[in-house]
Amino acid sequence: MRETLWAWLHVQSWQEFTWVMIGLTGQLLFTARFLVQWIASEREKRSVIPLAFWYFSMAGGLVLLSYALWRRDPVFILGQSMGLFIYIRNLWLIHAEHPDRAANAGN
Repeated sequence: MRETLWAWLHVQSWQEFTWVMIGLTGQLLFTARFLVQWIASEREKRSVIPLAFWYFSMAGGLVLLSYALWRRDPVFILGQSMGLFIYIRNLWLIHAEHPDRAANAGN
């Protein structure tokens, strides 16, 4: 079973397996942002981008950047780095405009 899974994931050690799981977790976080946005838009009956979208973007981006750094993939590193800058800047702007949203984000 392990040999089949490792062959499918293209890993040869527990360290590689762990990093692939980290990468997959990051991708799942990143994908969750689209689900959050879709559900929020369906509820509002218009296109909206909820605050959670930016937090999922940042979390997924950070985890994927960690994975990209481990892989030493310059294309992936550049892409995730630029995305993180945008996610953080959007959160900064949102919280600067609506300081009460930061206090209520967990509610």
